[in-house]
Order: sequence, then structure tokens, then C-alpha cells
Amino acid sequence: MIQIDLNRFIAYHSLSDMSLMGRARIVAVLAIGVLAVAAGPARTQSAAPRRIAVAAASDLQAVFPELLSRFERDTGVNVTASFGSSGNFFAQIQNGAPFDVFFSADIDHPRQLVASGRAEADSLYEYATGRIVLWTRKDTGIDVRQGLKVLQDARVRRIAIANPRHAPYGRAAVAALRHETVYDAVQGKLVMGENISQTAQLVDSGNADVGIIALSLALGPALRGSGTYVEIPATAHPPIEQAAVVLTASRSQETARELVTYLRRPAIRELLQRFGFAVPHAAPR
Repeated sequence: MIQIDLNRFIAYHSLSDMSLMGRARIVAVLAIGVLAVAAGPARTQSAAPRRIAVAAASDLQAVFPELLSRFERDTGVNVTASFGSSGNFFAQIQNGAPFDVFFSADIDHPRQLVASGRAEADSLYEYATGRIVLWTRKDTGIDVRQGLKVLQDARVRRIAIANPRHAPYGRAAVAALRHETVYDAVQGKLVMGENISQTAQLVDSGNADVGIIALSLALGPALRGSGTYVEIPATAHPPIEQAAVVLTASRSQETARELVTYLRRPAIRELLQRFGFAVPHAAPR
């Protein structure tokens, strides 16, 4: 704390004979200076922004802009989000990628990170279950309402799915094709995107005739008006259980936990549902 004896200061500078008005001015200037010095560090500290970096599965690309906008508005935290396949992010995190939170399209990768000490066990939260759909552009004339059987139609030359080696949605697509006993017949037509967002782009651009993509992307602004889809029954593939986890290497763990906790809010659960995700029946605290 800065302390100044104003009377001693005035005496030292032979100001005793100064008019009352002049002394008042000196006192006022000194007071302003003291307040400025005292307030300066506090303002600097409060102005420092809180930031976190998030690795997010590509199926979140449609819903995250609104979700993160709400989070930033409510908390003041700045979030940088990178989108890609869960498998690739898993490998990057193992190699020290500087993320604070990992939003995976499956729960196995976060569990493995916890087991290896790279993620905080008490932060793991299953926030949603994804769904897959058969999607095509409106101008193809392909009736996807027939379900996966339509993939055997001669007009269907290329079928886009996410690479099952990296993407949980790709593994779900293969499982659904096998469940409907059409995998062997259409295997030669498959073209693979590196992640589910790239898979959707393959169909939307015309580089594939149909695609098995995330319902969340089909409902998003990029595809909502340009195509038609039919949902693939959840019984045709293992559940796409999606989980978030705070990474042990994060230097902003407290802030990262705020984001994971934010997912439990009723309004955010409703937002996820609006984009086609199934959410847990109860949000544990």
C-alpha cells in the first residue's frame, strides 16, 4: 500500500504560505496520483482474459458455435475449438497436444486417457449419444426413405462414410451396413472422409451420391435445406456414446471444468437435443 503524509510533503516544499486554494490543488493532484497507482494493477489483472482450447469431434461442428457463444457470454471465457476425428485427437493428446478439454464422439478414448493419467477421472462426463442418418442431396432423385437397402441401387455409385479407423461414426456406419446385410454388396462403393464433417462435405459437393452422416450435421445450417435424410435405427449399430474430459496437462483446469459442468445445464441439454443428440436422462452434479 502507498502512503503519503500530505502535511509533511507540503512543509518540506515550503508551501505553508501557499493559499488554501493552492494547497487544495496539490492535495487533489496527489490523491488522483495515488488512486491511479493503486488501481492500475487491479485493472490489469481483471482485464486478463480466461482462455481454453478444446478438441471436439466433428459431429459437434453445427451445434458448438451456439453452445460456445452462450458459454462465453455467461462466463467471459474465450474458447478456441478445433474439430476433427476423435481417433486423431486421441493420438495428438497422447503426443502432448496443448488442449484443455477433449470432446470425443465415443467414450472409450476419454476412458483410455483417464487410465493412462492424461485426463482427470472425476471430470469425465457422458454428455450425449449421437445418431446416424442416410443423407442425399435433393437433386439426386434417390429415395433414402427406403433405408440402407437403397444403396444397392445402380444409381448409387459412391457412398460416403467416415473412416472407421479414426471416427466412431464410421464404425457405426459399417456396423449398420453389416446389420442390414448390405455391406458386402456395397463395399466397393465406399468413399471415406477423414471425419464425419468431411464425409458430409463429400455428399454435399456431389463427390458421393449418398452418405451415412451424423444427424447433428443433417440438422445444421450447412445441410438443412439442401438434402433429405432418413434416420438409421439405433438398434442397427452400437450406441455412439459421447464424452468430455478435462486433460491433466491443462494449465487452466478450473476453467476447463467450468465448460464440462456447463453441459449439464437444462438449456444446453435442450440445445443438444435440438441438433439430434440424445442426452442422459439425468445430469449428475
